[in-house]
Amino acid sequence: MSILVTGAAGFIGFHVTRALLERGEDVIGIDNVNDYYDPALKAARLARLAHPRFRFRRVDIAERDAVAALAEPGLDAIVHLAAQAGVRYSMVAPFDYAASNLVGHLAILELARALPRLRHLVYASSSSVYGGNAPPFAETDRVDTPLSLYAATKRADEMMSHAYAHLYGIAQTGLRFFTVYGPWGRPDMAYFSFAEAILAGRPITVYDGGRLRRDFTYIDDIVAGVLGCLDRPPAGAPPIRLLNIGNNQSESVADLVALLEQGLGRRATIVEAPRPAADVTETRADVRAIAELAGFVPATPLAQGIARFVAWFRDWKEGRFSAGSADPATPPDRRPAG
Repeated sequence: MSILVTGAAGFIGFHVTRALLERGEDVIGIDNVNDYYDPALKAARLARLAHPRFRFRRVDIAERDAVAALAEPGLDAIVHLAAQAGVRYSMVAPFDYAASNLVGHLAILELARALPRLRHLVYASSSSVYGGNAPPFAETDRVDTPLSLYAATKRADEMMSHAYAHLYGIAQTGLRFFTVYGPWGRPDMAYFSFAEAILAGRPITVYDGGRLRRDFTYIDDIVAGVLGCLDRPPAGAPPIRLLNIGNNQSESVADLVALLEQGLGRRATIVEAPRPAADVTETRADVRAIAELAGFVPATPLAQGIARFVAWFRDWKEGRFSAGSADPATPPDRRPAG
């Protein structure tokens, strides 16, 4: 297949692109490589994607003409992962979310509409759409009470996609990601920022005594689920579906901190604070639908996943990566040949 991956320099986009290349697909990757977090990390990810079957273009999905210019007639599928991420940051820079998550998603839908051979559009939604619902979260739950602008934009994306599936027959799968973590992750996420602070001897802020619980999902499990769904386009009327993709297990932030302390060999200095208004108390995914569709079975417990992240993190901070070197946190069967 010939596949367009948006957000290819991002955390999930990088891993999905690498997996697609490993299985022999042709991939066009796009990203605007913005400075929401360290662009050097994004550049390092892109450097590791160098491959004869990979083409990269620096494109901002909010620039609709630039997105429209990607309409190569041979494209078979789109994996749309580019977005302005972060729940709390949406309270600081709301128009960034409108541009990337609303205008950008619409631009991708219009691109899909222009592609004659397109079989499937898989796009990233978020567990944030569930708002203050009681876990476990199921795809049949009501999701009309978002607690953040980020969540509202992701729910709007789902509704726009439904309209395009109905009007134009574009086969689409929306994936509601639950807290994704692992090597090459995002520095703005708690596990990464905690690791940086602990290693540097700085305090970390822990909300509600560490009692907040999250469905932490390891990146390799996420990639397996994304590819499994990509290979199975919906065929209904309209051809669209929404699926949770998570670990189906809720674990506390306090447990996360303890595992980071163990892996880094240092104790954290903790500053306690009340839960922010945009944060939910607990997330946990009901994954029966994706399991039935794609055989999705999350296989990585938090202790194992954090150990792999810490191994990568130490190497990253110490500058041990070089062009063409194997990723020390990636199991041998996931490493690129050559």
